[in-house]
Amino acid sequence: MKKSTLRFAGFIVFLSLLVVASAVSAESYKLQPGDILEVSVWKEPDLERDVLVTPDGTIAFPLVGGVDASKMSVEQLSSEIASKLEKYIPDPVVTVSLKQMLGNRIYILGKVNKPGEFVINRNVDILQALSMAGGLNPFADGDAIQVLRRLGDGKQTSTQFSFSAVEKGDLEQNRILLPGDVILVP
Repeated sequence: MKKSTLRFAGFIVFLSLLVVASAVSAESYKLQPGDILEVSVWKEPDLERDVLVTPDGTIAFPLVGGVDASKMSVEQLSSEIASKLEKYIPDPVVTVSLKQMLGNRIYILGKVNKPGEFVINRNVDILQALSMAGGLNPFADGDAIQVLRRLGDGKQTSTQFSFSAVEKGDLEQNRILLPGDVILVP
């Protein structure tokens, strides 16, 4: 085989993997309060609009009313809206697109170079989040970092993160963050 044919085949395989990876991440993302969605119904121009996922996790859409969108994927929400529209429109085709992921936020406080609120649009682990905050400042205690997480029942948990332990190979501590997590760097 020619080198150009092999390169082209490799490029096609790479693109296929990229499409599969993006589809998996789109299916796994759960909607959060603050996200902005574009909702449309095929052949129904009056049912095309941007909607906000409100702080209580709901959206409002004509003929449907309120729908609890929190913790749903885009595909699940599309199906839910379509099922509620069936009493008004035969076989509705509903498209929901994630326009802005403003609800997927983490917070980094303390002795980092750029503390603050960060919008994340992919899975981010603790080390990546610390990097987003400009890294630890010279006075930070990297072995006493706390990750705070609010549970479904409203209670909060705290997990310690040791920078030096991760450097030595203890990668279990470098967990994926969830929306709303707070990293405290003393």
